[in-house]
This record gives sequence, C-alpha cells and structure tokens, in this order.
Amino acid sequence: MGMTITEKILREHTELKELHSGMLINARVDVALGNDITAPFAIEEFRKAGGTAVFDRDRVILVPDHFTPNKDIQSAAQCKVLRDFVNEQNLTHSFEGGTVGIEHALLPEQGLVLPGDLVIGADSHTCTYGALGAYATGVGSTDLAAVMLTGEAWFKVPESMKIVLHGSLRRWVSGKDLILYIIGRIGVDGARYRAMEFTGDTIARLGMADRFTMANMVIEAGAKNGIFIPDAVTEAYVRERARRKWRFYDSDPDAVYASILDVDVSRIEPQVAFPPLPSNTRGISEVGEIRIDQVVIGSCTNGRIEDLRIAAGLLKGREAAPHVRLIIIPATPGVYRAALQEGLLEIFLNAKAVISPPTCGPCLGGYMGILADGERAVATTNRNFIGRMGHPGSEVYLASPAVAAASAILGRIAGPDSL
Repeated sequence: MGMTITEKILREHTELKELHSGMLINARVDVALGNDITAPFAIEEFRKAGGTAVFDRDRVILVPDHFTPNKDIQSAAQCKVLRDFVNEQNLTHSFEGGTVGIEHALLPEQGLVLPGDLVIGADSHTCTYGALGAYATGVGSTDLAAVMLTGEAWFKVPESMKIVLHGSLRRWVSGKDLILYIIGRIGVDGARYRAMEFTGDTIARLGMADRFTMANMVIEAGAKNGIFIPDAVTEAYVRERARRKWRFYDSDPDAVYASILDVDVSRIEPQVAFPPLPSNTRGISEVGEIRIDQVVIGSCTNGRIEDLRIAAGLLKGREAAPHVRLIIIPATPGVYRAALQEGLLEIFLNAKAVISPPTCGPCLGGYMGILADGERAVATTNRNFIGRMGHPGSEVYLASPAVAAASAILGRIAGPDSL
C-alpha cells in the first residue's frame, strides 16, 4: 500500500518499517519551537522534570514575538524567562530586539525549518511549515517541555485528505482567498485531526508566500497539519536559505486518502470571513455595505514582503479613509528592510498608516491595535473569534492584503476592483 507525504516523513523519524494512519508513535523531532506566551510554561515543566540541558541546543528555538517590544511589566517578565533560558542553555539561535520577527515567518526566512523536517511548536500555527513539505504541528507547553528534554514526541498518525486545486486564479485572488474558500466549504472541523495535502496544477503557479498562508490556516479547519509536495518553487526558496541538509518527500500514486476535495479555483473570487468563525466566508460580491474602523495588514499569515507589495500597489497615491486606522506590520526585520528599500514604507506613511515593528500584537488581542466595543476591523490575520482582537463586542473580518488595502481606502469592506 502506498503512503502519503505525511506518513513518509513521520516514518522516517522513527525506527518503524511500516506506518499507517491511526498508529500511535514516538518520533524524533528536528525543531522544537516556543514563544513568549507558551515557552515560559514549558521551561517551568522542563525544570520540574529535572531537566538541566536541552536535547540539542541547535534544535530548540525560542522566539519572543507575541508581546514584543514588551507592552507591560508582565510581558517583559515573560520575555525575560526566555532570555535567561536561552543564555543558560547557550541556544544557538537567539532573537532579540532588531532580530525578532513573527516566528512562523522568521524561521522559514532564516532557513531554520526545511523540507522533510518534523517540527513541533507550542503555537497552533506551527502548521505553517507544511508549505515547505515538512510535517509541522502545534502542541501544548508540556509537550514542548518533554521534547526539549528528550528530542522526541508522541503522535497519532493522521489520516490525509487531498485538496486538488486546478485552474487559473482570477485577478486579486491569492492563497488567503483559496484557504478561506476551502475552510468555508468544509467548516472549522471539516479536517479534524487530518493532514490537508494540497496538490493540483494550480499549486505550481503559487509562490511560497501563498503556500505559507494556506498551510498556516489549516488549523482553522481542525487539521493536524497542512502540507505541500515540494517542487522547483520550494527548492528555489530553500536553497538560498538552508543552514543544513534537507530532503524532499512526495506521496505515492496509490496512497490512501480519507477524502478528496476538488476545487476549480477559476470560480473563486476574493473572500471575506465574517465573524465569529474563519468558516463564515462570503465572496466579495456578497459582502454588502459594512463600515469599518480599522485595518491590520500583517501577521504570520500575511506579513511577508509579497503581501506588503500587494497592499502598497493599491495604496500608492491614495490614503486610508479618515475614520480608518490602518496598521502595517512587517512580519520580520528582513521584510521590514525590504519594504524600506523598495519604497513601500513611504507609500504606507503617505497613506496615513501606522507602521509597527514585527509583532503578533493585535492578532491575539495583545496590543498595537486593540478594538473597542462596537468597532469593526478587516485583518489579514487568521482568526476572528469573539473578542479575538479586543472587546467582545468588536468584530473582525478576515481577508487578503488586497481586500484589506482596498477596504482601508474606501472605509468599508470592498475589493480592489471597487477602487
């Protein structure tokens, strides 16, 4: 019987000769990741278990990205826990101040996660790295502690569902629109504990930024991981960044799938996810007249340079509506520098935007753009639950950078073709 790419990667990280969905396995981990919210708990559990040294100082990576620059005393204390542990353990990869970026954009950019890797992170959007052809999934802080100690974790091998994307994309349709459309079709539990494997002729024409966006949001459909078969696009991205060897895996022609979803992308228009769920999607033509107060363009989902270029292309020579707060958050220092060199920051400033240093900030209701009661925001983030970005009476609408930029200009939810 053939195997999926997910099954092959998991098997290669065990001593097993055979592996199939439903099995409980122990597997070696290539990268273990934590941030300033989740890692302090993992460090506490690590010490409770008698830990004195991590399994591999090259493979444990801690990124203080949620509340940095620190917004208050509590967040400063959280980050100090990470800093002290990094120094104590002499971890190879250390991020502070001007080197800190949003973890799920930073690690691929720095070549720290690679095709064929098995990656766990104490953050649900660790699944982002599946865009590279890696098995990547989120875990709890206690699981992270165990991995820091042993270098291994237990997994239940997920069933796989194949998402076949074919056809040509309409203008302004991006990876964000594709994943919102798919989540809208299958629901927030439509891929519960499954691997979402993306394939089809459309994929070859998608850049890495779109693939990262799609893999990032599979958790919003309940998936265990999302994954793309690596190809020439993947290799071009990885070759100039990789710090160690990598390996490409693919799925066998006779691999078994729990389900197959066929998607004709030519029928998809820009999407908007209405609150309170990422699955509550509508095409832009069905949105209606919805006045907004804030637009956030950034996050681990859509804060890459490709996303900022799209936004800047629409904002150039225009301004955000007077009643709209436009917040731009480059995902990493590298993205920030590229945006500066390309003149994008000047465009954003001329559009009356606030430009933030890299941070998760408003995505989780942390800071840098909290909503008051009754306010509405369009955001390129990944979740729009009740109270996600501030007051429980506020509303978050998820969309692509193109829709977000157009909405900022018009002061209402709108697509670029409305400009």
